[in-house]
Amino acid sequence: MSVAFTFPGQGSQAVGMGRELADNFAEARAVFDEVDEALGEKLSDTMWNGPEDELTLTANAQPALMAVSVATIRVLEARGFSLNDKVSFVAGHSLGEYSALCAAGTFSLADTARLLRIRGNAMQAAVPVGEGAMAAIIGLEADVVEAVCAEAAELGAAQIANDNGGGQLVISGSKAAIEKAAALASEKGAKRALMLPVSAPFHSALMGPAAEAMAEALAKVEAKNPVVPVVANVRAAPVSDAETIVKLLVEQVTGRVRWRETVEWFAENGVTTLYEIGTGKVLTGLAKRIDKRVAGVAVNTAADIDAALAALNG
Repeated sequence: MSVAFTFPGQGSQAVGMGRELADNFAEARAVFDEVDEALGEKLSDTMWNGPEDELTLTANAQPALMAVSVATIRVLEARGFSLNDKVSFVAGHSLGEYSALCAAGTFSLADTARLLRIRGNAMQAAVPVGEGAMAAIIGLEADVVEAVCAEAAELGAAQIANDNGGGQLVISGSKAAIEKAAALASEKGAKRALMLPVSAPFHSALMGPAAEAMAEALAKVEAKNPVVPVVANVRAAPVSDAETIVKLLVEQVTGRVRWRETVEWFAENGVTTLYEIGTGKVLTGLAKRIDKRVAGVAVNTAADIDAALAALNG
């Protein structure tokens, strides 16, 4: 049995996340304290008490989700678990790739928190509010959606941002182009073409300024080879070299999150269980829809941690 750990992306945040871990485990509390210190503010207070609109801000949600994921890993490790003994690969959805890399030792916790704060701010600042948009396209193949984006591109940037599997693709770019692409997708037989309530056109060419900001920020931190390979978003293939990982993280800002292909890669390479580490069950749900050979297991609570330890040590 081969196991991979996956780490959730934006959208999985919820007020109260991580509170149970902090209350029950000193190792988790230490993670939240270190993230607060690295950012120079009490992000943990926003995580546990809200308000929700403040937690949802990209610059807060990204380090917050990472903090809960890493806190969960630290609790597992304090109970004798070792990532490089029990886990074959790690992967994360968008910002979750940073959580995966922190768990695998590529970046320190403090550096990861600061990188995600920079990333969130840079992504938000890259495009004036109202000029970009994203839409979810349900029920069309990727090649059809690519053709729709190409047709709409006369009005501005339009591309696939996330291939989430289960027939769900997210497109991103300039508002006019994405509205046109969504309308075209409906004409082509999409079950749904839904404009998303997001604050910026993530994972599109319009994020170029944010990619530059991340290249600059990543150049200033120490990056080590991960203790287990990371299956990178933009390649849907494993990477173990720190220099390549940093390069791909810069590409990821404007590139596609190839999550469907990532889960398919796991299935084709003998991974039978994907543990979703942190908050929510989004990736667990996607795994079931993408490939039946892979089981998804969410590890969110103290009880989940006990169950995961029993299964991993069994």
